[in-house]
Amino acid sequence: MAATDISALIDFYVREKDLTRERVMQALEASFLTAYSKMIDGADRIENIRAVIDPQKNSVKIKARMVVVADEELVDPYNEVKFSVAQAMAARKGRSVTLGQHIVMNITPKDFGRIAVQTARQTMQQRIRKAEQEMLADAFKDRIGELVTGTVRRYDKGDVIVEVDKFEGIVPLRQRIPGEEYTAGDQMRFYVVEVRDGARGHELILSRSHPNLVRRLFESEVMEIYDNTVEIVNIVREAGYRTKMVVRSADPNVDPIGACVGTRGARVKNVVNELNREKVDIIEYTEDKAAIVQDSLSPIEPVKIDVDNNERVVTIYVADDKAAAKAKGRRGQNVRLTARLISAPNDRWDVRVEPYDNMTRTKSLASEGASELVAALDITPELASAMIAAGFTTVQGIASYVQPEDLVDALGINEDQAFAIVDKAKNA
Repeated sequence: MAATDISALIDFYVREKDLTRERVMQALEASFLTAYSKMIDGADRIENIRAVIDPQKNSVKIKARMVVVADEELVDPYNEVKFSVAQAMAARKGRSVTLGQHIVMNITPKDFGRIAVQTARQTMQQRIRKAEQEMLADAFKDRIGELVTGTVRRYDKGDVIVEVDKFEGIVPLRQRIPGEEYTAGDQMRFYVVEVRDGARGHELILSRSHPNLVRRLFESEVMEIYDNTVEIVNIVREAGYRTKMVVRSADPNVDPIGACVGTRGARVKNVVNELNREKVDIIEYTEDKAAIVQDSLSPIEPVKIDVDNNERVVTIYVADDKAAAKAKGRRGQNVRLTARLISAPNDRWDVRVEPYDNMTRTKSLASEGASELVAALDITPELASAMIAAGFTTVQGIASYVQPEDLVDALGINEDQAFAIVDKAKNA
């Protein structure tokens, strides 16, 4: 064994892995204990054992804390030492021992250093990996949800490995932007999702597809968001294709959309460029869901918008099938994102786009006519719809041309109901 093997091993890991000397020493001590257990049968039965490394002397010793027992009472040679042996050892140092006393014994095998260094080299990587994971967990446990800059290093079993502040992070497939390329040496910004316990220990999980990546990018570009003058109320995303973001301002003098777009679009362009040209729609907040939906589907101009609060559905009627297809977007993406934009965790809404053709117009007019009959004649919506279907469409028409018996014959209602309806129509 070269005289510098142990110190060189320590220096290598301190330099190459950017670990503290203390952590490297801890890992090396554990490796030497592993080497000892492979050399000595029954080593695992020793309860108090440690490796003592002296880098200056380039030496390592294995020591165990044992209890002194009477020679004839020795039962556990792994954790007990005979009084006569302990007494002789202590005498050489000018000391004395007593029964029941705990003493530290040097149990280093002959030629242990040379053999142990070779074994430690083989097991050290695992120990260093564990030390790195502990440092990673310490470094990122309070940085969940932050934006970080990383350098792409390589692919590993389908994951992209990224270096962030000298640590390795993982970008799993589901956290990547579809179609985005990751080439070694590329610098990108990532969203810190979590530090999780995986099959390989602590793993730093990074994302390029998380909606909050866009949120953090805008915070870094838009001072008004960073200082809470402008708030991102909601943000939804289909990574690689489109993001929709609702914003509002706490200051009536600050335009929230203008602040996010920036002078000549500089701010939003920086975000879009970071996202590889992903489309970003910015919408001003209002409590009117119809208005948010209309802005979200812009530049499509709706002919009519219906909001059904009971069914939680906003229906947008547009001019024709071509306009409907454009409003829905690629594979319904535009409508799907808009529905998520106006929804809450416990209040899910749906958005539908329909062409405003003759059938739709007829249905709409019938619905409006039924509402008029309900209000004027004090009847149920079901009866009003039946009257519309039977041709009794207006209050004025019923008052002028309809007899009670006509209603009885057409609707199957009794005479009292029929007379009451006609009377109310004439007095409306």
